[in-house]
Order: sequence, then C-alpha cells, then structure tokens
Amino acid sequence: MLGVLKPLATDHVKFWPQIVSAEIKADSNQTIVAFGQAVSYRLFSDRTYIVVPSTTSGDEIDRLEALATLTGIGLVTFTLDPREPQFTPVVRAPLARPDTFYVNEMARRLCEARPMEFKKLF
Repeated sequence: MLGVLKPLATDHVKFWPQIVSAEIKADSNQTIVAFGQAVSYRLFSDRTYIVVPSTTSGDEIDRLEALATLTGIGLVTFTLDPREPQFTPVVRAPLARPDTFYVNEMARRLCEARPMEFKKLF
C-alpha cells in the first residue's frame, strides 16, 4: 500500500509531500515476511508501517514491536472484519529521509505501470 501525505491548499504552513508505505498481511504467519518487505520500503518512503492481524500471538507482536522500534518502522494491528476492520497503532513510524534515487525509481515505475494512480498521488 502506498500513499502520499500532502499539504492542503488551505494549510497555513506547508510541508514537503511525504511518501507513506505499508506492508499489510492478513496471515499472522507472514509477519517476518512483512517486516522484511517493510524494511525495503524504507528506501523510498518517508514513513513505513507493518500492518498485521490482531490475532497475531502476543510474543510475535512483542518481537515485531522491538524490531519496528529498532529499525524506525511503524506497527499497526487490525481486526479481520472485512466489513469494518479496526486499526490499532502500536508503534508510530518516525519520519525518515528516503534515498532520492530509489524515490525516483519507484515513481518512474509507478508512472509507467499506473499513470492515473501516479497522477492522483503526486
């Protein structure tokens, strides 16, 4: 999942757009895979999150929380209700400086593959 946080035209104080990415796994057995993917997203994201089911074991959540804190990745849990999932932040992702080479590489690939989505984001 990828999003861009941008200032509104009505904001008095403007800020640079922030790329926010999240690796979402509905399978609680895929948490380490999610962590690895989220780490790679830090190359092009200002904030990165791992999002895992709230049914994930307490020990696994504790491990992910420690890893997230050490690596500067946010952690969120969610309920597996398809109609109305509830999201609970566990660790807030700190603002990081992505590598501009990888930001532009990601932007180029997204623009080529999905030009309408690219236009909406940027």
